[in-house]
Amino acid sequence: MAATLPDDLRVDVQTLWDYHDLRHELRPADVGIGLGSHDLGVATFTAELFHAGTFPLIVFTGANAPTTVERFPRGEAVHYREHALELGVPDDAILIEPEARNTGENVTFTRRLLESRGIEAGSVVLVSRPYQQRRAYATCKKLWPEVEVRCASRPLPLDDYIESIGDVDRVINMLVGDTQRITVYAERGFATQQEVPSNVVEAYDRLVRAGFRERLLRQANWLT
Repeated sequence: MAATLPDDLRVDVQTLWDYHDLRHELRPADVGIGLGSHDLGVATFTAELFHAGTFPLIVFTGANAPTTVERFPRGEAVHYREHALELGVPDDAILIEPEARNTGENVTFTRRLLESRGIEAGSVVLVSRPYQQRRAYATCKKLWPEVEVRCASRPLPLDDYIESIGDVDRVINMLVGDTQRITVYAERGFATQQEVPSNVVEAYDRLVRAGFRERLLRQANWLT
């Protein structure tokens, strides 16, 4: 698996990468929500933000997807919790939500979990993969509109993130898939509408035509 971004794809991939990074300025919140995925760096950064005092409570949310079942056989949230414990987060500062299988369920099930524990969350930080920020934000604003939400990811440049994952094609496919979902999920009522600038549409279109279609929704149109 190649882990170096080809020069002929760099501008378009960087365009999508920059689009999904919301660059939210973090401030103290009631809860940090680590969104499950194949990227253990989400759990790492959630733990770092906890230790920095950004939030006093963590919820790790996620069951499994086809891309995570081999790496995290006991479920994404369970493995995230174990990793955070290894990084010194106290056990009583972590809740897990082990059933969610998509971002909408991450938000809905986490909200339900907190309410069942009598925990009032007026503000949350969603910690995710870098290219998931915008979709996670739009999803949360749709499903939990009254909560103040900010998004965060490990502050890695694109090349460093690709190296950490070890598979450039996987990262590009995920970027392309998440870009499509910004529009499609808003149309389907799963998320709030987000502006998609023309340069993002053009970069997305070129990458799709270059063959990066693995994560596209098959029953949906392209952005164009």
